[in-house]
Amino acid sequence: MSDSTRTRQDRTHWLYLAVIVAVVAGVLVGWLAPGVAQSFAPLGTIFVNLIKMMIAPVIFCTIVLGIGSVRAAATVGKVGGLAIGYFLIMSTIALGIGLVVGNLLQPGTGLNIAKSTNAGHDLADKAHSAGGTWDFIQNIVPSTLLSSLTTGNVLQALFVALLVGFAVQAMGTAGEPIVRGVALLQKLVFRILVMILWLAPVGAFGAIANVVGKTGLDAVVKLGTLMIAFYLTCLVFVFGVLGVLLWAVSRVSIFKLVRYLAREYLLIVATSSSESALPRLIAKMDHLGVERTTVGVVVPTGYSFNLDGTAIYLTMASLFIAEAMGKPLSIGEQVGLLLFMIVASKGAAGVTGAGLATLAGGLQSHRPELLDGVGVIVGIDRFMSEARALTNFSGNAAATVLIGTWTKTVDVDQVRAVLDRKLPFDERTMVDDDHGTPGAPLTQEAEAIDLVKA
Repeated sequence: MSDSTRTRQDRTHWLYLAVIVAVVAGVLVGWLAPGVAQSFAPLGTIFVNLIKMMIAPVIFCTIVLGIGSVRAAATVGKVGGLAIGYFLIMSTIALGIGLVVGNLLQPGTGLNIAKSTNAGHDLADKAHSAGGTWDFIQNIVPSTLLSSLTTGNVLQALFVALLVGFAVQAMGTAGEPIVRGVALLQKLVFRILVMILWLAPVGAFGAIANVVGKTGLDAVVKLGTLMIAFYLTCLVFVFGVLGVLLWAVSRVSIFKLVRYLAREYLLIVATSSSESALPRLIAKMDHLGVERTTVGVVVPTGYSFNLDGTAIYLTMASLFIAEAMGKPLSIGEQVGLLLFMIVASKGAAGVTGAGLATLAGGLQSHRPELLDGVGVIVGIDRFMSEARALTNFSGNAAATVLIGTWTKTVDVDQVRAVLDRKLPFDERTMVDDDHGTPGAPLTQEAEAIDLVKA
């Protein structure tokens, strides 16, 4: 039986090799035939929409199961409060790192760019259409209970799932049939998601071909310094800041964690969206050994509030535009503008192209004369959004392990076994039925490994 399991798992390796081939093919088509490449744009859009279609059901099932299966409601509140505090601190650190690197390198100095016509104004209007802080808070409450699962708003799905989870928990034994029903629904949701992921090569080809067809390779060359600096800054943040913190608190290697999430990183690169890997992150953190309650609260909340990569992007992009237009920002202006952007990014979390839109909205509010410089960033924003998404994703993965350690809701032995590849993740179903259950039967893969050891 283990041989047949191994054969089925090998298919997933072919899937992700196909994604790499599709990305390379998309770049070539976009470069050699730009007009044709842009016609493939709907392929990427459809694939990302399919993934987003599954996010609300995944969040709902995960949180309801997590909260409904524990008796101490205070545990969820403790995890949520600790998560919000941690996210605010890490966003501030990311902001500071971006400021330091941007001021040291000054990639836009001497560029003397011409103003882009209306590009910044259009994006700023899009950002302001998301509303202010009170509009953001008000929008958390859906119009109906079921609309939270149909509108695609992550925070609304999180809010309703919390209500349902606590309600089921308060019902006691009477709520157990509901929990079992949601567990079956979760299996169905993950099975559908696995089917959708087989379309990843098609979506990746369409998205990459469209971007290269529109911008060409010149945009990457002209703004290469900014891109390289941004990527290096993100690497320093992930492997330096997050890596050191993860090892100091949880004794977990950031390199092993990144290796464990390698397929999710590839999916994010293909779609330039960390949302595409959200359901898989929930499943993998559960398998890693973090209790479902913690995973169900930290991961969805982090996708709206833990935007480390976006914070670094907003910092460096603002400094670049100001320098490129010959109107550099003073230290005081930098701090005021970027603190505003960090807050604004939380409200624009559900807006497509939130990073670029928030950048334009912040510049319009503080330095309107710099707004037209946003048009220069548009050409490479898609390439930079990949680093943003990868950094945001890494921050949420690390946060789940860290908060699990602080709240003692993580199985240390399970973490070591998974990261050492002794307990492989089940790629066929993405559901680990017996996670966290003492004495539970091992998966077929783990049984095979134990037999080899014996």
